[in-house]
Amino acid sequence: MMQAAYDYLLIGGGIVGVSTALQLKQRFPAARILLLEKETTVGRHQTGHNSGVIHAGVYYAPGSLKARFCREGAEATVAFCERHRIPYQRCGKLLVATSPREIGRMEALAERCTQNAIKIELLSAGELKAAEPNIAGLGAIRVPATGIVDYQRVTEALLKEFTGLGGETRFSAAVTALSEDENAIEVVCGGERIRTRFLISCAGLMADRILVMLGIAPDFRIIPFRGEYYQLPQSYNHIVSHLIYPIPDPDLPFLGVHLTRMIDGSVTVGPNAVVGWKREGYGRFNFSLRDSLDNLTYPGFWRVMQTNLRSGLGEMKNSLWKRGYLELVRKYCPQLALTDLRPYPAGIRAQAVMADGGLVHDFLFAESPRSLHVCNAPSPAATSALPIGAYICDKVEGRAG
Repeated sequence: MMQAAYDYLLIGGGIVGVSTALQLKQRFPAARILLLEKETTVGRHQTGHNSGVIHAGVYYAPGSLKARFCREGAEATVAFCERHRIPYQRCGKLLVATSPREIGRMEALAERCTQNAIKIELLSAGELKAAEPNIAGLGAIRVPATGIVDYQRVTEALLKEFTGLGGETRFSAAVTALSEDENAIEVVCGGERIRTRFLISCAGLMADRILVMLGIAPDFRIIPFRGEYYQLPQSYNHIVSHLIYPIPDPDLPFLGVHLTRMIDGSVTVGPNAVVGWKREGYGRFNFSLRDSLDNLTYPGFWRVMQTNLRSGLGEMKNSLWKRGYLELVRKYCPQLALTDLRPYPAGIRAQAVMADGGLVHDFLFAESPRSLHVCNAPSPAATSALPIGAYICDKVEGRAG
C-alpha cells in the first residue's frame, strides 16, 4: 500500500483551520502537515466577512464551550496581536436598553456576565449620555474588555508562523473526493491524490458536504444566514467611542443590528440575519440552485422557518426596505438618516441546523477513525480561534499513528 505523504492534512484556511494547523506544528515539529484552501488566500469567507470584534463572552451559557473559549480566546488574541504587532483596540462595548422591557433583559444579561466572570459596569441613562452623547437609552451595560481587530491580518500572521515552522499550504486547492481505509485517508484535490494519516476538516460553510464526501451521513445541515451591513460616511467615524449593541431578544439566535467601530477607523451598521440562498454569496443579489435546493429539501429548514416565522419575516422586510433597517438603529442612535447608510459587503454565517429544526448553538464535531470534523464553530469563533485550535489538537493528539 502507498505510504501516506502527510501525517495531518487540514481542509479550510479560515482562522480556525489555520490556528489548528499552527498549533499542530508547534506540538509536533517533525510531523508532515498540509493545509488545503480552495481560495487564493486565507480568510476569504467567514473570517474575512465579520465585524472584527474581540468578544468578551457576554451572551454565552456559563460552563459552555463557547463561554470558555471566548474568555480564553480574547486574551490569547490580544497577546498574539501584541507579539506580531497587529493593530487592535480595546474600545469596550455598550449594550443599550431602549425600553422598560429591555431593562429587565439587561439585568438578566448582567447576571450572566457575573456568572461568566466578565467585568462590567451598569450605566444609568445619564451615565450613558455622558459616555456616548450621540446614543439614547434608558441604561446600558459597559463591557470594557471588548475590542476590535482585523481577523484577516491575524489569520495571515498565523499562516506565516505555520509555514515558517515547515508547514505546507496549497491554495486554489478545492477537495473533490475523499476515501478512508484502515491506514490513511485519500484526498482528491485538483486531479491529484494525496494520502494523509489523519484528516481535520475546518470547512465552515461546506462542513456538511465534506462529511458526505467521506461517506459520513451528517445529522445536521449547514443553513447559510446572510448578515447584511451598511457603512456610515467618513464624517461619522467618531460618532461613538464604544461598540454599540442593542439588548438582544433571548428568544432569537442573533444579536441584533449594532454600530461597530472598525480597526480602520470606519463605523459599520449591522448585521441583520436573513436566509441565504447561496452559501458563499456576498453581493446584494445571490442565488445558487444547489444551495437553495439543499435548504428547501431539508426538513430542519422548514421547521426553523416555522419556529421563527415572525422574526424571519421582519428581517426579510428590513433587508428589502432600507428604512425599516434604519429604524432598528435609530432606536439608540436617532440622528442617523437614510442617506447615512452606505453599501458594505455582507457576511455569511454557517449555521448548523438539526433535522428537528434546532439551531446548534455550541461547537459540534464529527469523527471517523482517521478524521475529525468541525461541524459548527459558532460566533465568536474568530475570537476563540486559538483555544479552539488547542482543543482540536487535544482531540487528535496521538491519533495519526
